[in-house]
Amino acid sequence: MSEAAATDFEALLRRALAPVDPPDELAGRVEETLTSITEMAADELEAWEIGAMRDPRNWVRPAAAVLAGTTAGVALVALRTKQRSKQRRRASNNVLELAERTVHDAMHEARRLWR
Repeated sequence: MSEAAATDFEALLRRALAPVDPPDELAGRVEETLTSITEMAADELEAWEIGAMRDPRNWVRPAAAVLAGTTAGVALVALRTKQRSKQRRRASNNVLELAERTVHDAMHEARRLWR
């Protein structure tokens, strides 16, 4: 392989593997979807009757609602916490303070979601 062909190949790879920024509205759409899943799971659990617990065949829908709601909730807390990471970095003086602020922010988001 000649040096010119190798250079062209490297340039093609560099262009093909260049980072692509996601659309600005993507975070909002993801947050809306996760919120919707969390709310639907909560509605499903509210509609479930405790008397139906006797039959194990009825456990699938509530178990799926718990799993989906928990997963979406954790993802929503992580997304919201990540969105404010730059603010926390600027406000923190050291790594320990940044970690404390991050944990506090994540706990605040979890409490907010729980209500």
